[in-house]
Amino acid sequence: MKDLALSKVYQLLEPGPAVLLTTAHKGRANIMTMSWHMMVEFEPPLVACVVSNANYSFAALRATKECVIAIPALKLAPIVVEIGNCSGRDADKFKRFSLTPELAERVTPPLVAECFANLECRVIDTRLVNAFNIFILEVVKAWIDPAQKNPKTIHHHGYGNFVVDGEMIKLKSKKP
Repeated sequence: MKDLALSKVYQLLEPGPAVLLTTAHKGRANIMTMSWHMMVEFEPPLVACVVSNANYSFAALRATKECVIAIPALKLAPIVVEIGNCSGRDADKFKRFSLTPELAERVTPPLVAECFANLECRVIDTRLVNAFNIFILEVVKAWIDPAQKNPKTIHHHGYGNFVVDGEMIKLKSKKP
């Protein structure tokens, strides 16, 4: 074993896919790239996510307490990165990146039509927001695009490096 810089720990532990988070506030929808999230419960599905208070989406999420997590496939990777490299303060990202907002059923922020899955979410806990920018979300409606077969996701490993979903294996488990 040898020392590893603490700044590299993120690259070891960040397993979740890069996703798009949509919000809507004061009649304006926004979209941001997010890779800091994790499941915290199965039923109901609860997700913890970090949205920095420096992000334009932070104020909307805090005020409205709702969002959509849109899960893009590999083909959207360049757009996902570009969305993360600009601010909703300066641009309508749906128009700029030619993404299609679709009406959600249970929340105001839009779904992203080009993504293979969309999760409508409500903020249920903000106790960690002031200290760590962590929101706890409950998924209240989930959508999947059956036309997108076997989508591959991208996983951020820092500094412009991504891993693409690989081979799936199945091992014996107590639950199916």
